[in-house]
Amino acid sequence: MMVIQKAEEADFEQIWTILQEVFQKGDTYAFSPDITREEVFHIWMEVPLDTYVAIENDLIVGTYFLKPNQPSLGSHVCNVGYTVSAQARGKGVGRLMCEHSLNEAKAYGFKAMQYNCVVSTNQVAVELWKKCGFEIVGTIPKAFNHKEQGLVDAFVMYQWLSQG
Repeated sequence: MMVIQKAEEADFEQIWTILQEVFQKGDTYAFSPDITREEVFHIWMEVPLDTYVAIENDLIVGTYFLKPNQPSLGSHVCNVGYTVSAQARGKGVGRLMCEHSLNEAKAYGFKAMQYNCVVSTNQVAVELWKKCGFEIVGTIPKAFNHKEQGLVDAFVMYQWLSQG
């Protein structure tokens, strides 16, 4: 059974292990592959409104953050970033975290959710986000410098959450 809950500072060691693995690959996140632990702590744990972990058998298998996408007049739209450990991929962790984040965003009063830079070559994520109700609302040509494929497009994906 998987549980998703708010992350605590003590969770960061496991979060760091997952993020470090993902960022080093250089194929899904714009962060430098050699980003420091301190930088990641700030980005993932201090800046967001909240950070969450997906736990299975007492191990953190995924994590996501939730924050306003823009300040002030754009703060009704939230932004979320997800990562799943290599050993948990294909088990539905990403979908569960997405569904959880949509509920949390609504509970916080956000009107919409936006992903700013979904790498076009990350087809698993693109298809999952579409299944979860997101639309590609923009393509940014050659916006991501993929570690293996060079310059590739990135998508802006969006979902309106509010009834009004």
